[in-house]
Amino acid sequence: MGKRLSKIYTRTGDDGTTGLGDGNRISKTAPRVEAMGDVDELNSLIGLMLTESVPEHIRQSLLGVQHGLFDVGGELSLPGYTLMSPDRASALEVILDELNEALAPLEEFILPGGTRAAALCHVARSVCRRAERRLCSIDDGHEVNAASRQYLNRLSDLLFVMARSLNNAAGSPDVLWQREFSNPPPSKS
Repeated sequence: MGKRLSKIYTRTGDDGTTGLGDGNRISKTAPRVEAMGDVDELNSLIGLMLTESVPEHIRQSLLGVQHGLFDVGGELSLPGYTLMSPDRASALEVILDELNEALAPLEEFILPGGTRAAALCHVARSVCRRAERRLCSIDDGHEVNAASRQYLNRLSDLLFVMARSLNNAAGSPDVLWQREFSNPPPSKS
């Protein structure tokens, strides 16, 4: 890594642009910058999840995810630069399979909820899906690394299973979708 930031504010973004790692300036509303923001938000949510009491194997997985997300952000800030490789998504699949193996098969749709840690995991999953969509929307002449898109796709699946695993570890059942709540009877008022 070259320079470290010693001064945080530069005032260069006051005009509505931001600087990429390659020195180019682009609009703060450009799809690439929106994707960088979503990946950063997701990483922050993972950090929030890590303030919860979670099993150690999940904690270690989430720490690895934070580093992976930082690499995705690095790629976005340096168009054309590659930090992610396909084996990063494969590594998430291994964790996903291990967690899923210990869970009961899904028979109903699951609503976000259960324990606080699981609910935070569902929020992170939703933000992950948005970040993935943003990566797919980038069309600025610089190809987005397919491995980064795959990583986010697997990560959203992992976060879903991780939420179920967190509920299971806490002895809290998943919150199941129930059709009768979708069509409540009319009120008697």
